[in-house]
Amino acid sequence: MSSMGGRDLESGGTKNTSRAPPQAAAVSSSSSYAYDTETHWTSWLVPMFVVANIAVFIVAMYINDCPKNNIGLQGNCVARFLGRFSFQPLRENPLLGPSSSTLRKMGGLEWDNVVNKHQAWRLVTCIWLHAGIIHLLANMLSLVFIGIRLEQQFGFVRIGIIYLVSGFGGSVLSTLFIRNNISVGASGALFGLLGAMLSELFTNWTIYSNKAMALITLLVIIVINLALGILPHVDNFAHIGGFLTGFLLGFILLPRPQFGWLEQRHLPAGVRLKSKYKAYQYVLWILSLLLLIAGLSIALVMLFRGENGYDHCHWCHYLTCVPTSKWKCNDT
Repeated sequence: MSSMGGRDLESGGTKNTSRAPPQAAAVSSSSSYAYDTETHWTSWLVPMFVVANIAVFIVAMYINDCPKNNIGLQGNCVARFLGRFSFQPLRENPLLGPSSSTLRKMGGLEWDNVVNKHQAWRLVTCIWLHAGIIHLLANMLSLVFIGIRLEQQFGFVRIGIIYLVSGFGGSVLSTLFIRNNISVGASGALFGLLGAMLSELFTNWTIYSNKAMALITLLVIIVINLALGILPHVDNFAHIGGFLTGFLLGFILLPRPQFGWLEQRHLPAGVRLKSKYKAYQYVLWILSLLLLIAGLSIALVMLFRGENGYDHCHWCHYLTCVPTSKWKCNDT
């Protein structure tokens, strides 16, 4: 679980809130798909996303330049032999990464900058930033396991849209509730891919041969990962927002044609199916599109009006952190 609890003295004590990656995603992707389409795409977009995330992290470490900028109150830079690429002290960032001030400078998600300073672009840039090398590696492994299989099945356009829009949706929900922390990470987008896998299973339910096992496996993985998000310093709102966005997008972008429609070239001349999709797929498509547009529109209006999500949902703080004898949630 990737989280960051160290205080960054350079940034006035603001903490980074990391977005933890979905775990064991390979299990869900290998067990839930049981339908072969005629088209099998080569995955190139997901590897490009991985390369882009790694490149952004390298740039962040170059800009961070711990030996020059670390004031030493939290300890010495880690791995100093890396020069300006060395990591912040472990007390400040146990994930082996840059400081909060560097993440803020490069586009980390922060309520004040988004709402009061009108820097809405942070809702997108934060998806490409990571709090540390541990956070980055965990997210990229999850992206490879989830994304490559989905891209091979559905192509780069649909999976790219789901990834980016889900990341944006996760950022919007996160900013509605989290005001004092900087949030970074791709896991909102990754949870969107998990959500899309679940809705894809529902909308293409009739073509699966092992429905129950696929559904149970995927639900267990989703529940476990969302439950891990209640640990402190993990941005579970980004996970939930990304998941809900991806879930709706799955109904819109991932329905499969009826098997008979694909095989209609073998039917006698003049015999054709009336519809490419089944009636319930059209219904789910329309409802999901309306809910997605309405949900994002309402959330954005609330966000830029400066409204606090907790004013409308007093118990929602339990979705991102549950206090125990081991930790408190006052600053999450």
